[in-house]
Amino acid sequence: MAKISLDTFLARAEELFTLGKYENALTTYGLLLKEYPSHSDAQIGVYLCDIGMESAEEAQALFDYYQIIKSEQEDAGEVMVKILSSLDSDKNEITKLLKLDGDKLEYKDGIGYEEFLEFIEERGDFKRAFEDVMFSTKVILKNKEEYISFITALIEKGQQELALQFLDSVGNAFENDQDIYALYHKLKEKK
Repeated sequence: MAKISLDTFLARAEELFTLGKYENALTTYGLLLKEYPSHSDAQIGVYLCDIGMESAEEAQALFDYYQIIKSEQEDAGEVMVKILSSLDSDKNEITKLLKLDGDKLEYKDGIGYEEFLEFIEERGDFKRAFEDVMFSTKVILKNKEEYISFITALIEKGQQELALQFLDSVGNAFENDQDIYALYHKLKEKK
């Protein structure tokens, strides 16, 4: 069997990636790696496809950056590996801190409120923990008590604007509820 053409397959994989067809690009990069296991463009491409399946914007930005530095730096592959390793370790650290391993994952699209509270306690800094969680996932509130506790924490930690946005976003869901009105009153006092 003849070896596949490196340039042809690399161009095809990059074209698929640019079009946002990450699974197809991943397959093409995989074929490249089968024939050329140490090819850095294919290795980086595989990793970028994985990122693209979660965040197309982030993957495209990293791909564009890699294309730019490839023409400017001889060690572009090493630079990208360091960047991608850094992203991976950051993601792993947040996952570890949130205790979101596969067996314990209760929510598909976010974390429960109790896990959020544990994360804040581990971090020891509400604002930083809140920002870390909000940029990587979402907090799922199951009932009115969790919702009220969450809004109260936001108000007490100086996040009045955000608390108001949360309150306004569910105004009709808790129509004429005195506990919700009390949160508006508490928010007004803090301003």
